[in-house]
Amino acid sequence: MTEARNGDVSIAYEVFGPPQGRPLLLISATEAQMVMYPRELCEALVAAGFQVVRFDNRDSGLSTHLVGRPAPAPIVAALRPRSAPYLLTDMAADAVAVLDAMGWESAHVVGSSMGGMIAQTVAIAYPARVRSLTSISSTPSVRVGTRPPLRVLRAMTKLLAQPVRSAEEAAEREVAIYRLMGSPGYPLDEAMVREIGREAYERHPADPVSGRRQRAAIAASGDRRAALAELRMPALVIHGDEDVMMRPEAGRATAAAIPGARLVTYPGMGHDLPRTLWPPVVEELRKLAA
Repeated sequence: MTEARNGDVSIAYEVFGPPQGRPLLLISATEAQMVMYPRELCEALVAAGFQVVRFDNRDSGLSTHLVGRPAPAPIVAALRPRSAPYLLTDMAADAVAVLDAMGWESAHVVGSSMGGMIAQTVAIAYPARVRSLTSISSTPSVRVGTRPPLRVLRAMTKLLAQPVRSAEEAAEREVAIYRLMGSPGYPLDEAMVREIGREAYERHPADPVSGRRQRAAIAASGDRRAALAELRMPALVIHGDEDVMMRPEAGRATAAAIPGARLVTYPGMGHDLPRTLWPPVVEELRKLAA
């Protein structure tokens, strides 16, 4: 574990694989730490020829938490973008700081959910640093496909509001979250999910205010479709047809916005990346990089 710096913000990151591997950067989701990409998945990517870096976004894990900065509700941030403490462009600059710390002139950039939005923003703002773009379970705009069913929204809000006082409570909550948003077409790897929850708690216990700042950044950052239309790089969009958090039209809109993007939709996949799908997804990334 080491760190990169973007001004006053420190970004914790971890490296897998030898320097001769193709550089691949994994960007995490809202309120998620780098451990959302399990070690076994990173090792599978290394076996496919990549050197892999995963990192904690600002306001998550071991990276800087902007304690004391405002955390407006998403609707407030959307109406008054200046009320957000930072934007996705700032988070994209954090990702580029990791590239700089690694000495990478460019990399294959992969992001899931909010991480996909950050990856899109990196490609827009720093196109020379991106060899290929992969957006997973994400959207080009908060106005496209981002309304989960009311029952899911209520249950998720309740779960995220509950205080977590131990690693075991964090593990159980993580399983409950995955059951709400995960892939109905695939078995849930509860042991892996529990370990993600435990490890995240032991690294840095959940901080709801930090998550609200991240959501404010999403809401304040606007629609990326016009900017995505200017991209000229290999692009892959992966989405599940059972995603309740980012509905399938979000993936279709992302792919439609990027010239030449390849859309891969997995039946039965929700707002996660089930272990069963790791081999085909790794192969898609390998082919894109090649």
